[in-house]
Amino acid sequence: MSHRVPEVNFMTRVRDESIEGDNPFRWQPLSSSDVFSAKKIVLFALPGAFTPTCSTSHLPGYEANFQALKDQGVDEVWCLSVNDAFVMYQWGLKQNAENVHLLPDGSGDFSRLMGMLVKKDNVGFGLRSWRYSMFVEDGEITKVFSEAGKMDNAPSDPFEVSDADTMLNWLKSR
Repeated sequence: MSHRVPEVNFMTRVRDESIEGDNPFRWQPLSSSDVFSAKKIVLFALPGAFTPTCSTSHLPGYEANFQALKDQGVDEVWCLSVNDAFVMYQWGLKQNAENVHLLPDGSGDFSRLMGMLVKKDNVGFGLRSWRYSMFVEDGEITKVFSEAGKMDNAPSDPFEVSDADTMLNWLKSR
């Protein structure tokens, strides 16, 4: 059974040429409706920008499979992390993310409402998103691939089902 994505505002930064200086960006709230309405979206969430699995496998996998996902009818691919807009922007630059949109859930509001906010104090992260991916059609969550063992301070960071290949295979089998 599907349900709607939580309605929150993500605080993003956008380039604004009217701003002078070295940092020509302004704050721009982006609502869940802005992201998910009237589109087919793949969103994958991960514990943190610049972390090993997220940087070597998770984001690069979706970036590499972007066209294959589009070929299955996906309009956009979003990567969510409980990091602020500044961190997500710099990580996107470092990762050469050209197709995947990075979505900062800085306060963890979306992750909390999704039931995916977990403590990761055991590795010094604080509150972060559990690793998962989902397919959303016009704001309705159709499919979620959540990694096993979701709990606060999990002893490991599983990465088995939220990858691009799993999502792509599921889309092809629909």
